[in-house]
Amino acid sequence: MNVRNSIGTTGLGERARHGFTLIELILAIGLAAIVLVAVNGAFFGAVRLRNRTAETIDAAAPLDQAAEILRRDLSCAVAPKPDGVMSGAFRAGNVSALGLGQPVQLEFHTATAVMDRTQPWGEVQRVAYGLRGNGNSRDLYRSVTRNLLTLGTPQTEDQLVLRDVSQFRVQCFDGAMWTETWDTSDTAALSTNLPLAVRLQIQRGANSDPSNPTELLVPVRVVARNISNTTL
Repeated sequence: MNVRNSIGTTGLGERARHGFTLIELILAIGLAAIVLVAVNGAFFGAVRLRNRTAETIDAAAPLDQAAEILRRDLSCAVAPKPDGVMSGAFRAGNVSALGLGQPVQLEFHTATAVMDRTQPWGEVQRVAYGLRGNGNSRDLYRSVTRNLLTLGTPQTEDQLVLRDVSQFRVQCFDGAMWTETWDTSDTAALSTNLPLAVRLQIQRGANSDPSNPTELLVPVRVVARNISNTTL
């Protein structure tokens, strides 16, 4: 009995002194390699997903910002009045804007100007949206006129709204149908008031799908009233 115990104890001591066998080391290394490969695949898959998500967000951010600017301007559109100064015409289509050397797709007055102590202008300003550039990759600009009381050519501030735009389409709703043109200064037109809604379609770049443009629908809740002997 004592002999067997001493032999067993001696065997365990020799094993502890000599360490692991080569087969045990190979198995341990193999298992560690399998675990590392799995962890590596999961980690780099998460990194690629994060990069794709960041690219998608970065690509959509300028378009979302442009849509918000357009929505805010149209929601605060000022009702037109014939021969008015602070409430000029609402025009859509191929428009020759005052103070600009090239046609625009949309021009109207809106009450979205920011007032501060350094500038003497009010909250009403004239804005014009148009594409600039050549080819199918152009830029959408917002031209802003703050001084509406000038007797000369007004000074405009050009603001870049969105790059790489192939098409900027404006449609106005009169209550029955959508039309490509609108001009409240035209006395022969069917309507000299603001449209009930404006639909905007923005097509990005030449490589984007032409059948899937970004569409923005903005209801216009401002209605002009006839006020005699008053010029706004």
